[in-house]
Amino acid sequence: MREPLLHFLLLGGLLFAVDHVLVGRADDPRVIVMDAAVDKEARDTFRAARGREPDAKELEALRQVWLSNEVLYREGRALQLDQGDPSIRERVIFKALSMVEANLKPPAADDAELRRWFEAHRDKYDEPARYDFQEAVLAADANGPDEAAVRAFVATLNGGGAAGAGNDARAGLRVYKGRPHANLVQSYGVDFAKALEAGPVGEWRALATRENGREVWRAMRLEAVAPARAAAFEPLRNVVRQDWIDTTLAERRSAAIKALATRYTIRSEAAR
Repeated sequence: MREPLLHFLLLGGLLFAVDHVLVGRADDPRVIVMDAAVDKEARDTFRAARGREPDAKELEALRQVWLSNEVLYREGRALQLDQGDPSIRERVIFKALSMVEANLKPPAADDAELRRWFEAHRDKYDEPARYDFQEAVLAADANGPDEAAVRAFVATLNGGGAAGAGNDARAGLRVYKGRPHANLVQSYGVDFAKALEAGPVGEWRALATRENGREVWRAMRLEAVAPARAAAFEPLRNVVRQDWIDTTLAERRSAAIKALATRYTIRSEAAR
């Protein structure tokens, strides 16, 4: 979502396939109406892809995707780029975008500019700390084992408890290698990530996670930690240069489309 214009061609066929502004376009081709149907289609598409509702920032980004598509589509039709493709909206948008990009010149960056970019985007290049860990999966009912069962199981795994009911025989082992903090948070939640990272290496522990709004207990053991490493500029010079060029061109492309949008009256009738 950080650069909507890099996504809209991929999303274009999925987002807003039905042209719900035909009436507005027929009345005045220089008026673009962003009505409630835009928000509905954006929410439906986002929910289908992510399994949740978009927040306000994400919804606004999707609306900007739609607006960019609509501007390009109308500019393409004004230039008669729809000849041969009268019913294929995405191709008209692509042709109009190609014309915009043809007028963009690749930027030139000196060493100082690239180094400033590198320092400002270190999170993209620095190697994060990585964690190797294991999960002993205890068989249970559909809701998973309860806290007491997992704690008893962990005590058994650490050699301090009795196997009891054959729990050790009913367990499976999952092994995870080189997982960064962001992956732990995405998979298990912030609290779990902090607890796992802070724990001793080589010891089984009962840790709680959240799944679909409910608490799930797991038997986990941290195996190894590879510390974070700061990236050096020189080995990544060419990568940084290309990233800077791509980002700069994307910003210029966005600015060019926004300039085209000033030719239109944008009227919002969406229910937020």
